[in-house]
Formats: sequence, C-alpha cells, structure tokens
Amino acid sequence: MSAMFRSLAIRNYRIWFIGALVSSVGTWMQATAQNWVVLTELTDNDAFAVGVTMALQFAPQLLLVPVTGLIADRFDRRTTLMLTQGSMMMLGLALGVLLVTGVAQLWHLYAFALALGIVSAVDTPVRQTIVTDLVSSSHMSNAVALNSASFNTARLIGPAVAGVLIVLVGSGWVFIVNAATFLAMLGALALLRTDSMRQHARGPRQRGQLVAGFRYVAGRPDLVVVFVIVFLIGAFGMNFPIFASTMAVEFGRGAGEFGLLSSILAIGSLAGALLAARRDRARLRVVIIAAGFFGLAALIAALMPTFWTFAASMVLIGFGVVTILTTANGYVQSTTDPALRGRVMALYMAVMVGGTPVGAPIVGAVADAFGPRWALGVAASAGATAALIGLGWLIVARGMHLARHPRARWRPVVRFADAPTAALAAIATQPVEVVRDLEAEQREREHALVPPVPTDRLVPADFSEQVALTSPIPLTKPGHRDAASRESGTREPGTREPIHRDGRRGETGPRCEASPAT
Repeated sequence: MSAMFRSLAIRNYRIWFIGALVSSVGTWMQATAQNWVVLTELTDNDAFAVGVTMALQFAPQLLLVPVTGLIADRFDRRTTLMLTQGSMMMLGLALGVLLVTGVAQLWHLYAFALALGIVSAVDTPVRQTIVTDLVSSSHMSNAVALNSASFNTARLIGPAVAGVLIVLVGSGWVFIVNAATFLAMLGALALLRTDSMRQHARGPRQRGQLVAGFRYVAGRPDLVVVFVIVFLIGAFGMNFPIFASTMAVEFGRGAGEFGLLSSILAIGSLAGALLAARRDRARLRVVIIAAGFFGLAALIAALMPTFWTFAASMVLIGFGVVTILTTANGYVQSTTDPALRGRVMALYMAVMVGGTPVGAPIVGAVADAFGPRWALGVAASAGATAALIGLGWLIVARGMHLARHPRARWRPVVRFADAPTAALAAIATQPVEVVRDLEAEQREREHALVPPVPTDRLVPADFSEQVALTSPIPLTKPGHRDAASRESGTREPGTREPIHRDGRRGETGPRCEASPAT
C-alpha cells in the first residue's frame, strides 16, 4: 500500500475510516437540509433565524470545553462514541419524523440544534483522539490526514445528495436518511478489536483536571503559536459562504454557480488532505508556510477578473486551509501528552470553531461596505499575519537564520540554533504495571538445583562460586590422550594452567608432575 494510505493497512483504522466516511456524508446532508428548512420552510427567508440555529449548535462546543475534553481523557473512547453517535441518530430521526408529518415548528429546530450541539461537543474531541488509539505513533499524522480527506470527500457528496432528496422526497427524509448513516459508524465501533487498540492514559481523579489542558497549552509555546494561527485562519479566512455568495453576485451569477464554487473549494481541500497524508509526520513549519500560502491564494482570488478564474483560485484557497488545519491537528495530537490529549484537542476545536463568530461579522461588514474583494483582502491579511507570527517565533525562540550551503557556495540553507522540534514537551513514558505470578516463582525456587542469589548480594566471588558448583567439568580418559598431551606440551581444550601465589606457573597437588622447563 502506498505511503499516502498506509494507515488503511491497519484493520481497526480501515473499519473506522469506512464508518466515518458514511456517517460524514449523512452529517453534510443534514447540515444542508437544516439550513434550508429554517430559511425556506419554517421562516420567510429569515437569515437571522439561521444565525440563531448556528449559534445554538456551536455555542456548547465553546462553553463546555473543560468538561468535554476531560470526558475524552477519562472514559473509554469507544464506549463514549457509541453513546454520542446513538444520541445523534435518535435526534435526527425524531426531527425527521416531525418534518415528514408536518408538525415541526421553528422552536423544534432550535431545540434540536441545541441538543445536537451539546452531544457534538462531547463527540468531537473523542472522535478526534480515538484515532490515536487505532494506529501507532508513526501512523498518527497519516491517520489524521486521511480523516480530513474522508471529511472533505463527504463534503463533496453530502450537499449534492441532500439537494436531490429535498427535491424528490422532501427535507424531512434527509434527516431520516442521515439517522440511518449512523448505523455505519455504530457498526464500525462494534467491529473494532479492542485487544488491538492502544490503551490511552486515563486522566487522574484529582483537583485541577478541568483546567489542566489550559495550563499545559500555556506551557507549550509551540502549541500557542499553532492555536493563534488556527484562530486567525478560522476567524477571518474560513468564511467561505460569504466569499462564494458575494463573489457570485459580483459576477452576476446565481444559486447554481454558488453551489459550484463550494464543490470546487472541496476539490482543493481534498487535494490538501491527501498531500498531507503523504508526509511522514506533521511539522510546525508546514503550518506556517501553509498560512502564508493561504494569504497569497486569498489575494489572488480577490484580483481575479472573471468568474471562472475566481473559481480556479478557490482550489488554492481550499488547498491552503486544509493543509493548515490537517497539519495543525496532527501536530497537536502527536506532540501532546497522551494523558491530556482529549482536553488539548477540545481546546483546539473550540479555538478553530470559536473564531468564526468573531470574524464572520467583521468580514461580512467589510463585504457590505467595501465589496467582496476587500473581504478576501481581510482573509489575505489574516493569512499573512499568521505566517509572520509563526516566522517570528521561529527566528526569536528557535534561532532560525540563513547560512551558506556547505557544498554549494551560492545556495543558502535554513539553520536553527535550536531545532524547532526541541520545543516539544517530552512525552513521559507511561509506567507499565507488571503482574507477577508469585506462586509460579515460588515453585521455580523450590525446584531449582541451586538457590538463586539476590541481586543486591551478588558479588564476583558469589557469582564465581555458583558457576563453579553448577558448571559440568569434562573428564578425559586416562591413557594415550594424557600422554600425548604431555609429550606435545599442549593441554586439553577448556583447561588452563594454574598460577601460584609467587607467580610460578604449573599444576599443584601431590599427583601433579612438574611443568616442563622453558
């Protein structure tokens, strides 16, 4: 199997990947139908109602960060996912039945969004960190990237399928179909071999565990840099609905072209995820370079003169964003203390999602006041600022500088006074509890020919005596071998010539003959 898909060679991850892909398609279907129902069926194109629904769905992920992260660290992740996935299946099924029977009201959607947000707040960090239980450390970055590829593949398929189903059978059936897709995830979780899963370190039951993730990140300057980059990109760069819709209007296009821009963006996102999967591990410098690339791509998109050139530039934007997020996700997971990974990932997801309520109104206001191209300019500025922050940290904290290549005189190379990876906190090896079979050890001591010598009392003299008492001594036959040995002046293999205290060589004892003179 190629390096890009190497994690799929692991049975547990392969089963997880298939189940997650099917479930993600259903999730994108439901998200599309939910916005459509609120906007067109339960209100008269009320965008504020859509905003309230989105706020109710994503606010719990911000407010419950300490609790949800601790759940991911303390409890069995497979069991937790079964509970959260089953709960989301029942929520989707219930709302689908209300819509199909025609009794759904707007407050039903609000309640559904809030309940889904609470369950998703618990589900997200667990779903992110269970990947580390399915693969080895060397495959962790690849598995995270393939998860991102799966998510973006579902992003290509889900909205299109939802649109077809809304036209053919109605929006309520989209929620019911989504509920059925959760069966794939539940089946995958049931098929996982628990004996092949890595046992993650459980969070201790002591005071201060709710804020332990915050303290850990505060003590890791490299993670702080990653979180700042992700916040800037999430707040000001990931407002794709605003960019795509306003630029489509700018070029005089309609809803069909708006949907096309979303699909083209997903193509670039999928390419970025697959390229990240080829890398052997996630590196901080890749996150910084990708942030600069995203800023450049947004600037290019703002300057595009036609709709189709703008559409082509959306591939670059999607590529840059997913490269940032996939690499940052892999970097955070692979360098975080396993006992705190769930809490750190909950904080990471909150920073990524929480930036949107801050930046989206600003970007929207800029688009209304100055036009959509200036809104893309804000995104370009955010990418450039994020790259400069990361670059400044490498120069100041890691001593990055240019040096002359040792073999090519005019070719500069980047050097570090201290390697960027030196900032990683050392992940302590988890203690392994050794279970001793005391009865078996007692039986071995009773049947032993020579009593064992304790290691604290083992000195060279004891060791030599024990070897002398237990080692077999070969006996030679009397006769021609001894005579031949004396005549030739040689000795039998395995014997040695003794040394007297005064330094003379020769055999001792009344039966020994004198050694030949030399």
